[in-house]
Amino acid sequence: MKSSCRLNPLIIGDIKIDHPFLLAPMAGVTDLPYRLLCKEMGAGLLYTEMVSAKGMYYNSPNTGPLLAKEEWERPIAAQIFGSEPELMADMAVRVQEMGFDLIDINMGCPVPKIVNNGDGSALMKDPVLAGKIIKAMADRLSVPVTVKIRKGFDDEHVNAVEMAKIAEQSGAAAVAVHGRTREQYYSGKADWDIIRQVKEAVSIPVIGNGDINSPLDAEAMLRETGCDGFMIARGAKGNPWIFKELCHYFDTGELMPRPEIEEIIQMILRHARMMIEYKGEYIGIREMRKHVSWYTHGLAGAAKLRDQVNHAESIGELEAIIRNNGASSVDK
Repeated sequence: MKSSCRLNPLIIGDIKIDHPFLLAPMAGVTDLPYRLLCKEMGAGLLYTEMVSAKGMYYNSPNTGPLLAKEEWERPIAAQIFGSEPELMADMAVRVQEMGFDLIDINMGCPVPKIVNNGDGSALMKDPVLAGKIIKAMADRLSVPVTVKIRKGFDDEHVNAVEMAKIAEQSGAAAVAVHGRTREQYYSGKADWDIIRQVKEAVSIPVIGNGDINSPLDAEAMLRETGCDGFMIARGAKGNPWIFKELCHYFDTGELMPRPEIEEIIQMILRHARMMIEYKGEYIGIREMRKHVSWYTHGLAGAAKLRDQVNHAESIGELEAIIRNNGASSVDK
């Protein structure tokens, strides 16, 4: 199938992103090893997992690894969350000094422990406070400040357009819109029309997020919303190839074939070795269990494989399980 559109680079402040396909910040997913794989596959902009501003302030040992990065990742954005303007600004300055190219504010996380503290998507209920946070950070930083929001907090409070306008007025250089409310979490179909409404309401770049699982999905979102970039979240879990496929499709108009079994096996094992190098074998192997589940989704015998992998405790055991099961699987 031929594509009828070509994409322009995404410009956020003074940052040029050649491929406007962004790896969304995802807790427990977008760590350093996985960002490398997605970067190699063509992701134009990478985000860290979200980092607590309060955690940084109190020097939590958990924040250091979350903000680990390498020069090859650039451009790379750090995402932070919190609800106190001055604290957010202070911690954003610290993050900027670490060499990040952009700093993103999480105003979309739906997790109860985040929302109950007034952070994440709770800020969708307080646009005035949201604006104060954005302005405090934009006034202090020399790198672009961006914001990730949702459609609204719930169906009775759909205010993404209002939030985007406030973000622009407060100094944000771009806004990413997830087309679901907080109450939806990740269920149901993303509302792309709200992304279109935001795009028509502001002049800063608008990044569409929600239900992009293939190049054809991205093309449909572009056609329906006119968005400037595409943020890939669940569509990238166990699927770093999606960025290569997106780049290829919008460059040539042709759909790439999905990876063969052997390529999937090689990617899993490489990912596992990187996780072990970065986090040690004990943690690395255990964190790979969820990744293997995503990589093998839809494969013959995937349930059996997942059960075996969940008992693996070394790279040798993992490799034996993957190769033994891979030999009997069908194409993904």
